[in-house]
Amino acid sequence: MAFAMRIQKETKDLLRGGIPGISASVNEDNMHHFNIHLSGPSETCYAGGQFRLELYIPDNYPMAPPKVRFLTPVWHPNVDRLGRICLNILTQNEWSPALQIRGVLLSIQALMSTPNPDDPLNNAAAKVWIEEPEKAMQIAKEWTEKYAKAQ
Repeated sequence: MAFAMRIQKETKDLLRGGIPGISASVNEDNMHHFNIHLSGPSETCYAGGQFRLELYIPDNYPMAPPKVRFLTPVWHPNVDRLGRICLNILTQNEWSPALQIRGVLLSIQALMSTPNPDDPLNNAAAKVWIEEPEKAMQIAKEWTEKYAKAQ
C-alpha cells in the first residue's frame, strides 16, 4: 500500500513536469515502467539532442533504486553500449529510500554535463576523454547529431 501511494505521488510529480529538459510518461500497461525524454544540457557536447531513457521501478522500491538506462545511443564514459549508467546513487550500496525518481533524473542530467572518466562504464570513451578531451567531445557531438537529433 505504501509502495503504491509513493509511486502515485512520484508519478504525479513527474507527469506534472517542472524539471527543465526532462519529461516523463508512464507505461499505461505497467506503472513500474516510465519513458523518459532528456534534452542534452546546453553548452555541452550533448546540446540539442533528445535522449530517450527507460526507467523501471522494482517491487521493493524505495528500498532498492530504480533501474534506468539510455535507449538512445550516447558516447559517454559513464554509459555503456547497452545504455546502462554508472551513477553511484543507482547502486544498492549508495541508494537511499529518501531519494526520489526526480533526483535520479536530475543526477543523470548532471552526469551528462560533467562526465566522470575516472569511474567509467565505457572504458574506450573514458580513455579518449582522459587523453584527448577535445576528441571525446567531438565524438559525443557526432553521436548526438547521428542518434539524438530529431530526423
